[in-house]
Amino acid sequence: MVKAEGCILRIARKDWVEKVFNSAMYYTSSPRKWQTGQMVLFLTKTEVGDAFIGYGVIENVYGKEELSEEERKECETWGWRKALEFKYVVKFDEPLAIRETFLKSLKLRGKFLHGLPLKMEQLNSIINQAESQRR
Repeated sequence: MVKAEGCILRIARKDWVEKVFNSAMYYTSSPRKWQTGQMVLFLTKTEVGDAFIGYGVIENVYGKEELSEEERKECETWGWRKALEFKYVVKFDEPLAIRETFLKSLKLRGKFLHGLPLKMEQLNSIINQAESQRR
């Protein structure tokens, strides 16, 4: 069986960062075809610029109509169409700046990194780099 690959998801607001890591849920408007088993790298703006702050593996994908009334209202407020539920999420001890990874050569910033597809080797490279860094 071929391993599902993944992508980068950018978390736009600080309060949403904690929500993602506390609930293991990410709400999105991205039209991409999400699949269970896909790995997602979480990116946000930090004191070191855009940086990876963790990752997760998708367990379930829900359409808006499958969510609770409270979740549906929040989705409508923000224009989200789907909810991604993660098997697990891992927060890195320290953020890993984009400029310290192979992605620096792409010269993409902020929202242009959101949804960027990555191959499993690329995902693992970033995770290994983030988990081995010592500050």
